Amino acid sequence: MPTLSDLVGRHTTLDPADLEWMQSLVSDWQLLADLSFADLILWVPLREESAWLAVAQMRPTTGPTVYHDDVVGTIVAAGERPLIDTAWQERRICREGDPDWSSGVPVREETIPVRRDDHFVAVIQRSTNLSSARTPSRLELTYLQSASDLAQMVAEGRFPFPDEGPILVRSPRVGDGLLRLDRAGRVTYASPNALSAYRRLGLHADLVGTDLGRTTAALCYSDEPINEDLMLVASGRTPRETEVEAGASVVQLRAIPLIVGGGRIGALVLIRDVTELRRRERELMTKDATIREIHHRVKNNLQTVAALLRLQARRLRVPEGREALEEAVRRVGSIAIVHETLSHTPEEIVDFDDIADRVIAMTGDVSAANVMPRRVGSFGMLPAMVATPMAMVLTELLQNAVQHGFSYGSGSITVVVARTEERLDVTVADDGQGLPEGFDLESSTSLGLQIVRTLVVGELSGRLAVRPRQGGGTEVSLTIPVQPA
Repeated sequence: MPTLSDLVGRHTTLDPADLEWMQSLVSDWQLLADLSFADLILWVPLREESAWLAVAQMRPTTGPTVYHDDVVGTIVAAGERPLIDTAWQERRICREGDPDWSSGVPVREETIPVRRDDHFVAVIQRSTNLSSARTPSRLELTYLQSASDLAQMVAEGRFPFPDEGPILVRSPRVGDGLLRLDRAGRVTYASPNALSAYRRLGLHADLVGTDLGRTTAALCYSDEPINEDLMLVASGRTPRETEVEAGASVVQLRAIPLIVGGGRIGALVLIRDVTELRRRERELMTKDATIREIHHRVKNNLQTVAALLRLQARRLRVPEGREALEEAVRRVGSIAIVHETLSHTPEEIVDFDDIADRVIAMTGDVSAANVMPRRVGSFGMLPAMVATPMAMVLTELLQNAVQHGFSYGSGSITVVVARTEERLDVTVADDGQGLPEGFDLESSTSLGLQIVRTLVVGELSGRLAVRPRQGGGTEVSLTIPVQPA
């Protein structure tokens, strides 16, 4: 389905500011649809204004829909829908006309011109399914009156609010809880859900007739100075969102000032009880902190093990034993680097380029020959279950290249990385002495290559190949899935 931006840019003469205004409206018009119990369709005139193009659509969550199929992208000629033409030409909300029965159910059609600054950019068609019409309750009457006020604000260019802060991904909706305030900030209507949310904050009286700002502040700040931002939101004077907390309960508030005819006639305050959501978020934050602390302690323990192995190696008089312990120190050190990185990240995902550079630097520092490895390409972000064995593999390959390829003299080792969406290709190439005659990876007795083969093939579900490098030296290539099987 084409997007609003695509349709407007391809078929209309509206400028970027007009498009931004409509995008802001569409991002928040679920509120108008729910209060109206109606479907909304946004129509924009084509370049010659000889037809109308539907660029956005919204269905209500509070009532039955009229349009079960998507109408975005539909074009209707001028004159086919007279109410749209009238709203555009006369710059007013059109509500006249009898219900339309062409779809098999009675549908009341209304149109609302969309104004930005001193000109109009579109028309909203509001279609209400009247098949379940009955005597409206006080809640429904409040919804409809609020929808009428919002529609008038759209026609006057006062909604959406240009200076409003970013709307949260899950802002309160109409069904979560709604309060209607008068010009002085007193509650004239409280939905059952809204009243229940305030009961959880500790309110024991009725909300209707109370000053919402002072009532909310009294619940949250009994012995502390009143939060002025909270007062502004709770009194409905500014289009903003905030959260209030009392005891173990957390309630989210969103204020929508109602400004009609140039004056503020009151406000809507949407309310959502987010106590359970915030509790889960705190639990997740605690778990994340615990996991990071575990990684930090594992890193410290590994460094202690490496230090003990290093001390033991110094006491050995047998060169083979000392060399084996020094290799073990490097292996433990490579794993410690991964855990150190994980201890500083909120998720189990690390930037492996930093780890690879530290492993490469560690290899160059312990090399007896004049060899300094280098990296070409980027590993990117890797999950911990891939990063840990990958660090071990890189350590072993670099150490093998230094130990067996450059027993003396100087040379170069290059780690070439190529990453796609599905796999990671790594090549470690050196210009050293090359492979011994008759070398076979499967029958090799090298502990380092056995570790590499076990990790790459067994743990990472990848492929490993060792071959002579063109021009001399050795080339080891790995191919592993970005996500392990």
